[in-house]
Amino acid sequence: MAKIIIPTPLRKFTSNQAAVAVQEGTVLESIRDLTQQFPDLDKHLFNEDQKLRGFVRIFIGENDIEDLEGQETRVNPGDTISIIPAIAGGL
Repeated sequence: MAKIIIPTPLRKFTSNQAAVAVQEGTVLESIRDLTQQFPDLDKHLFNEDQKLRGFVRIFIGENDIEDLEGQETRVNPGDTISIIPAIAGGL
């Protein structure tokens, strides 16, 4: 199994779990497994077209999936996936 680290603002949708075990495959398949376990997360991670929202960054280990193969990046047993929501702000 792989695991997904849940950012603090989304933990209320995962029964306050900081990490959730998910099936391997591609990044998209792993995130779909997460949203099947916790359906309320779906609208926070995917848009109406069921594509990952633009403000959500996904990392495997320390690597941004956009520098790899995007949502088709392979997830192996023991991998750690991090969801990093963008933070807006400034002057």
